[in-house]
Amino acid sequence: MSYLADSAAVAVGLVTSLDPDVWDAVRTSVGVSVVSIGLATVLAVPIGTAIGLGEFPLKRGAVTVVNTLTALPTVVVGLVVYGLLSRQGPLGEFGLLFTPWGMIIGQTVLAVPIVAHYAMNTVTAANPAIMQTAMTLGAGRVQAAWQLLSEVRFGIMAAVIAGFGRVIAEVGVAMMLGGNIKGYTRTMTTAIALETSKGEFAFGLALGMVLMAVALVVNLLLNFFQQRQP
Repeated sequence: MSYLADSAAVAVGLVTSLDPDVWDAVRTSVGVSVVSIGLATVLAVPIGTAIGLGEFPLKRGAVTVVNTLTALPTVVVGLVVYGLLSRQGPLGEFGLLFTPWGMIIGQTVLAVPIVAHYAMNTVTAANPAIMQTAMTLGAGRVQAAWQLLSEVRFGIMAAVIAGFGRVIAEVGVAMMLGGNIKGYTRTMTTAIALETSKGEFAFGLALGMVLMAVALVVNLLLNFFQQRQP
């Protein structure tokens, strides 16, 4: 117990003293995750909305694919994107592997199904009268869908928060595509894995505290937006 207590005390000191190595990993994690979830939102909300509101022959299959991809293993995403970004891959000439943008691409791929799943369920559960009323007043289908999204905005925000929570806490994509380079691509999760394996338990615990605080805020926001859904 004294070992844990001493490590916790050191960890708190590292966090409160704004240790540069700790906060470099925090900044990288948050920055990469924010950009990733922003890109994922732009891609996923239209996909989820189109599937949720559309009526087409393969709709059931599309819903199944989106739902299945929400459980996509991060190492599989990392493996596929690694192949695309490596020197032998089709995107190798851009030099994105082991850079923040490489991690952003991987995390965006990981987040898109999650945000699309939440968005799809949100628009499906919405009152159909919203779109019907908008179209009766002369709006086109796209305009009516936009009006629907504005009415269920809290559900969409919950989708974004859920996706952010997934990407900031994952380690597989960040490790494989970022390379865990100190001061450049080292995130909270990859730093925890590395430092703990080196015996720097207090340092890993400090990052774990910050990560838990982020997870708590994310879950509080998720619950808030879910409760605000009509």
